[in-house]
Amino acid sequence: MTEATLRSPLHELHRRLGARFTRFAGWEMPLHYGSVLAEHRAVRTSAGWFDVSHLGRFRWRGRGADAALRRLTCGRIPEPGRARYTMVLNERGGVVDDMIVWCLHTDDYLVQPNAANHERVMAMLAAEAPTAQRLDLRGDTVCLAVQGPDAPAVLERILGWAPRRFRTWVGQEGRILGAGTGYTGEAGGEIVCGPSDGERIAAELVEAGVQPCGLGARDTLRLEAGLPLWGNELDEDTTPLEAGLDFVVDFDRKFRGREALLEQRRNGVGKKLVGFVTAGRTIPRAGNRLRADGSEGWVTSGNFSPMLERGIGLGYLRPPTDSPIELETRGRWVPVERTEPPFVRAT
Repeated sequence: MTEATLRSPLHELHRRLGARFTRFAGWEMPLHYGSVLAEHRAVRTSAGWFDVSHLGRFRWRGRGADAALRRLTCGRIPEPGRARYTMVLNERGGVVDDMIVWCLHTDDYLVQPNAANHERVMAMLAAEAPTAQRLDLRGDTVCLAVQGPDAPAVLERILGWAPRRFRTWVGQEGRILGAGTGYTGEAGGEIVCGPSDGERIAAELVEAGVQPCGLGARDTLRLEAGLPLWGNELDEDTTPLEAGLDFVVDFDRKFRGREALLEQRRNGVGKKLVGFVTAGRTIPRAGNRLRADGSEGWVTSGNFSPMLERGIGLGYLRPPTDSPIELETRGRWVPVERTEPPFVRAT
């Protein structure tokens, strides 16, 4: 199967559930099952499940695995039983990729890059530690995310595992891996397992009345939660400090891009990520222009918030300013309300 036609092992289940599909990062994945708004609200009020098998994932273990992660990523390395959000940077401090690293055991990690960067991150780590073992899991496993205030209870009923935030789990004699992570701002967890276990778990979620959700709801949920998307808020010309993600960086050790970030800490950043809410139902879109008292910028992500019933957006201003923001939409400039994300907090 070529990259342009990659599909999840659960593709036929999605088809039977009435999914409308879209192409993303070379994969054909569910966009929605009839209503993005209904799926979004299910996650905010009860629970929804996502097939995110398009995400990168590989096992990274053995001699040199830990040291390579320390050299290549800018954040703290998780301890056994924990997961952590981190980044790979270039020498300019730009974000090559942001990812979640699960530490399952000592010197045994599951690395979860973005879909588009899976091969690149694997190759970068392998170059750092040729003695470590790299096991690509994406072609042989399913990745499911179960999210929402009811998600931990549902997972405990189905798997005997109640996920805790950024804690990992190994279940059923190592066949199922889990972490209390997600991309919605809600409670829940992500599961990596073989296709047969994935089909069984998905079927049990459907039987339990958990709403299947597509990439459409995943994006509106992550935007409401103020979570960055690589390729939008993050790229190789944007540093974590410019994106307001200083908490990710561990300055107490050496890593690629550290000197560039130290210079930004001393001299200030040239642009800064801001959040904003529109009046009424005006919807900002990526690429729309922003301005604020001599500062200019652009929207990186924008959409309608189903929970706020208003437009919300993220974007950069250059140079940074605390002045009121205006958005250009349909040829006119309109004032917007500067808001510190998240726009919607978990229930």
